[in-house]
Amino acid sequence: MNTVRFTATGLFLYGCLLSLQAQTLSARDAAAHIGENKTVCGEIVSEHTATSSHGTPTFINVDQPYPHQVFTILIWGDDGQKVGQFPTSGRVCATGMITEYHGSPEIVLRDSHSWNVPK
Repeated sequence: MNTVRFTATGLFLYGCLLSLQAQTLSARDAAAHIGENKTVCGEIVSEHTATSSHGTPTFINVDQPYPHQVFTILIWGDDGQKVGQFPTSGRVCATGMITEYHGSPEIVLRDSHSWNVPK
């Protein structure tokens, strides 16, 4: 009986894992999910901090550089410390509400819990 319970628990946990993976989107798929809270993953290809702009935003473009970006991660200057040491290259995932800015999907990061580097 314990074996059956362990197997059922294992299947449940496996199903939960698959469900979490299904919620992860590629940068290209993000545009179809505006207004949804999702995780978007892709390769960092360019970064720009607008030091002379109000709020000192940092734009991290994923999979394609500006001006042809397919997805942008935005970090406002005031949130920089809370977001932590964000990578400047490699693969990254951002979690949050997908919004649209000038026709391009983006997620605004507010803290270190809203992003990760996948293994």
